[in-house]
Amino acid sequence: MHQNKPIMIAILTGDIKNSSEHKASKWLPILKEALTHYGKEPKDWEIYRGDSFQLQTTPENALKAAIQIKASIKQIRHLDVRIAIGLGEKNYDAPKITESNGPAFVNSGECFEQLKKLNLAIKTANKNFDVQINLLLELALLTMDNWTPAISKTVKCALENPKMNQKELASLLNKSQGNISEELNKAGFDEVQKMIHFYKTQLTQL
Repeated sequence: MHQNKPIMIAILTGDIKNSSEHKASKWLPILKEALTHYGKEPKDWEIYRGDSFQLQTTPENALKAAIQIKASIKQIRHLDVRIAIGLGEKNYDAPKITESNGPAFVNSGECFEQLKKLNLAIKTANKNFDVQINLLLELALLTMDNWTPAISKTVKCALENPKMNQKELASLLNKSQGNISEELNKAGFDEVQKMIHFYKTQLTQL
């Protein structure tokens, strides 16, 4: 009997920066909505200790999920999010994500401890992969950390509706197409999409 190859998963561990400056009623529904895109509570995601959260998704979706959560939270001025992505196996599958464990959880937790000033990073069993992707993330954050609430809303909408063109996004957001084009441009959206695509192509190394 051959053993099945363990499935690789992604665990996102995050918390809301400056959460105490805003009522939870303002950002909590936004966070929940973003997490619900990627699974069900509490099996796939949970919010704990007030403003911390954990989400399990596929390695392919992990980076897009992190950026989508960031764009969601940054719709509120002065709020941001720190997210550590850990890739690896899951050894123990509990009904609640916060009680499950395995290398993916360990990587995510260790990565989160090391974030310090950075708002987004990744940790896997492959050092070369980590160095490469984290360099890209650090560069991307120079732009992403400065997204305004208006830009964040447009980015969130574009990520959630990948098949929509700018005209359709404009009518959805009640903005002009010129607005959408300018905001996505300022957001570095094309480059962010390219980075997500590059990240996915590199997963074969793991």
